[in-house]
Amino acid sequence: MAQRPVILMVGGGYVGLYTALRLQKRLVRGQAEIVVVDPQPHMTYQPFLPEAAAGSVEPRHVVVPLRRTLRGCRIITGAVTGLCHAERTAHVAPLEGAPFELSYDVLVMAAGSVARTLSIPGLAEHGIGFKTVGEAIYLRNHVLARLDAASSTDDPAVRRRALSFTFVGGGYAGIEALAELEDMARYAIEHYHPRLSPADMRWVLVEATGRILPEVDLDLAAWTVRQLKARGIEVRLNTRLESVSDDGVVRLFDGEQFAGETLVWTAGTKPNPVVAHTDLPVDGRGRVRCDATLQVTGLRDAWAAGDLAAVPDLTEPGATTAPNAQHAVRQAKRLADNIVKVLAGQEPVPYRHRYVGSVASLGLHRGVAQVYGIKLRRWPAWLMHRAYHVSRMPTFDRKVRIVADWLLASLFRREVIALGQVLDPRREFVSAARNADSSRPLSPMPASPPLEGRGAPRQVAN
Repeated sequence: MAQRPVILMVGGGYVGLYTALRLQKRLVRGQAEIVVVDPQPHMTYQPFLPEAAAGSVEPRHVVVPLRRTLRGCRIITGAVTGLCHAERTAHVAPLEGAPFELSYDVLVMAAGSVARTLSIPGLAEHGIGFKTVGEAIYLRNHVLARLDAASSTDDPAVRRRALSFTFVGGGYAGIEALAELEDMARYAIEHYHPRLSPADMRWVLVEATGRILPEVDLDLAAWTVRQLKARGIEVRLNTRLESVSDDGVVRLFDGEQFAGETLVWTAGTKPNPVVAHTDLPVDGRGRVRCDATLQVTGLRDAWAAGDLAAVPDLTEPGATTAPNAQHAVRQAKRLADNIVKVLAGQEPVPYRHRYVGSVASLGLHRGVAQVYGIKLRRWPAWLMHRAYHVSRMPTFDRKVRIVADWLLASLFRREVIALGQVLDPRREFVSAARNADSSRPLSPMPASPPLEGRGAPRQVAN
């Protein structure tokens, strides 16, 4: 190993950011060079995306800028497209410029996961995921724009299509996104759309299994279903999305079909595909096989954690740790400490953490939680959700900003304005430029394109 080893961090999400932060604190200045490669210049704290979409927090406050936070690291905004650990070489495609090779001594695979999609007709053209801040901002503006469209027409067919919202996937991401956005839309209608009623909206949750929220006990999941139904939300269990037609008709395998302009896909995740372009050992689910110390199996100077790592769960023999933020944050701490130990010639320590439980928001002042076997509902669960996640938010600066957002939201009315221009900011300028010849009459503005064409950051089925 080189005198000053290079530690390559593939990914700047939960594991990448927290590992790099801890290495900055634990390593002596100049002891190693830390290189973080990620397609985005920030880390997104995904548990706050539903609140960002609903307007409870400012979207900029749920992301942590890597260059500002990791001042002692080299940040490369780009993607690792493959690597050969046998040669200690990674192939990097920067945001701009030609791809290049990067040599390293210690590898940390922390590229996380991507949306797990299926080959469903129309999904790529009409669907959108819920993993990035861009998708959260888009959905907020899109939902509010649909309310404006419905309030501005007398055509019942147009109104029904605009006010139909479908969410596929009944895990925490789908439930929180659905509940927060429905709560926001209901508030907007009750306060600013006198020509509409909350009963005009149709919110549909589609889940392939017989239950939602697999992280909590069945009775708590059933209670959540009853709460959603009491708000008029349709919960379709044991069925799947069959197709979405070009004119936006959603078809389910149970025979139901309806027109809608909003389709959100939150049906699970899978390990980042970059794993397939490495020489690291993988399991049957495409995850990097690891030992309990978080070292890649059979390799002393390669590490992995988070969603793409198959880490043995020492609290449940035979199982691997769940792909969630709770394990990712704690694994990052242990991973960083183990790297420091190995660099010092010591033996690494196995990762052990018993799953504490889960918390979820169901809209303002409503939530569900199961922590250490204790089950909470309504506002106590909602309060615990906020307290837990703000404590997990990286950096004191972001914690303060999030709390300030909540305080201001409690003092003033919700902001429910659709900033439609952000979806296609060049549209008006392009139209003006194309009609710059004053001798010709101005051509009419083109009709708004469907969901994909308005700049939606979509997920592509594969």
